[in-house]
Amino acid sequence: MSSFDVVGVGLNATDTLILLPRFPAYGGKVPFEREALSPGGQVASALVTCARLGLRAKYIGTLGDDERGVIQLESLRASGLNLDDIEIRTNCPNQSAYILVDQTTGERTVLWHRDNCLRIDPASLTPEKIACARLLHIDGHDTAAVSRAAELARRHQIPVTVDVDTIYPGFDRVLPNVDYLVASSEFPSRWTREPDPFRALTMIQDEYGMRVAAMTLGADGALAREQDEFIYSPGFVVDCVDTTGAGDVFHGAFCYAVIESMPVREALEFSNAMAALNCTALGARGHIASLPEAQALMRSAERRSNREFEPRG
Repeated sequence: MSSFDVVGVGLNATDTLILLPRFPAYGGKVPFEREALSPGGQVASALVTCARLGLRAKYIGTLGDDERGVIQLESLRASGLNLDDIEIRTNCPNQSAYILVDQTTGERTVLWHRDNCLRIDPASLTPEKIACARLLHIDGHDTAAVSRAAELARRHQIPVTVDVDTIYPGFDRVLPNVDYLVASSEFPSRWTREPDPFRALTMIQDEYGMRVAAMTLGADGALAREQDEFIYSPGFVVDCVDTTGAGDVFHGAFCYAVIESMPVREALEFSNAMAALNCTALGARGHIASLPEAQALMRSAERRSNREFEPRG
């Protein structure tokens, strides 16, 4: 029996949220309402979501030893994650982000920085750190490290999910060992240079052979391709406060869905619901919902469908 349901290798960040009454025009000037420190980060927030949903989750990553690193560490501990293989780097600032939140829409603009002292060493990822999982979740930033993690997972027949939002050098070495690609809306077209999202997902899946190739679409939901079939799941309409972390929570919920063997259509719907609920509060982990809350939203909420992503006959 595996020690953990999910092991994640990748980023965490401590955000400074800056709430704006409206987003300024280029070269403009606007007073902000308030600022707040908030823990976030792609893989870290996804694993916090997994733990919230009852999975045994372990985070592998690096932290700085500054105030932001302390805030992140306290949050991860409080979330119940296993942190045995986290590394705290001395005299190193934690990854940080300044997130401008437009209070009229809840949309955000992110300014981020990650020092090289936080790089994950691929050699630190020994087989036993990965083989203890039922599922591996990675991002793309420390490409050499996540590539090794994915290779180890494939060697031990552990499925791999990946959250990727931009093109990283060497990421072509990661994709052959990915089972579930859930990319940003921009990634498939940038990777393939094919503007049509359906063709772009098809090209990626056909080349690398993953079980599911999918993309998140923000408020419009998510689109996936499985066994030559496209599945579109519309987003949910909620009172949006802040979209920060919605994608990270989506990925955590998707990991849960894979562990629970949900069909892809149900997995997308559930992940959309979890992401939407997180948008109803401030911060990357503002409202990571419980399973009953997500199920209630799925039963009752209005959907926001976009015909552009409806499967083509």
